Amino acid sequence: MKFSTKQLVTSAMVAAIYVVVTLFIVPALSFQSIQFRIAEAFTALPYFSPIFIPSLFIGCIISNLGSPLGVIDIALGSLATLISACLTYLIGKSSIKYKKFLAPLPPVIINALVVGFELNYILKLPLLLTMLQVGIGEFVCAYILGLVLISFIEKNSKFKKLFSGEK
Repeated sequence: MKFSTKQLVTSAMVAAIYVVVTLFIVPALSFQSIQFRIAEAFTALPYFSPIFIPSLFIGCIISNLGSPLGVIDIALGSLATLISACLTYLIGKSSIKYKKFLAPLPPVIINALVVGFELNYILKLPLLLTMLQVGIGEFVCAYILGLVLISFIEKNSKFKKLFSGEK
């Protein structure tokens, strides 16, 4: 796949904004079992283009450098974002009915499982409760805000052109 300079710059900006929002704007809400990582709304972007898969992965790696969970979160948390982004992209390019409403689900499910497990393993928090708490935060940030982002981009021709790589 070949990407334009504009797409690469847009992707880099998404990674940078993900880091800034996570580490500098709302860091207190970005980690632990009750978390609302606002930047997770960007996990909806692979719905439009695969160029956002590496930007989310890199943004998450850099953000997780500030995680109190350490190396495990840098590795597993970032891998969860990578897998979620790939699944969101596959949903976006599919012909599934209501794919717009399904696209934000992978980060909710995968992060609830992976981050919930991390918190259970490292901090000895109750597994199911922790998965539920992470899932609720992801639902608000990745699903609801992600769906709002998808709808906004679809309704705005300039943003749709920018994020989908249309000519």
